[in-house]
Amino acid sequence: MKHTVYILIAALGLMAAPLAAQAACLVEYKAKQDDPLRLSVGTIEVASCEPAQAEAEARAALAQQGWTLLKILSIKG
Repeated sequence: MKHTVYILIAALGLMAAPLAAQAACLVEYKAKQDDPLRLSVGTIEVASCEPAQAEAEARAALAQQGWTLLKILSIKG
């Protein structure tokens, strides 16, 4: 009986792994830094594909690196 439970848990874990991998999205963005002015276009991986939440995650991640998000160009995922 214990073996059956372990097999079921392992099978559920394997089925959930692709779902977790699909949850991440790539956000293409434009950002800037001031003094001196620097502009950047790049991509960043975020956990959510929902536009408002993806933008918030990208904005926070870029802010930690000293960048200001100007515009989201696309969300892929």
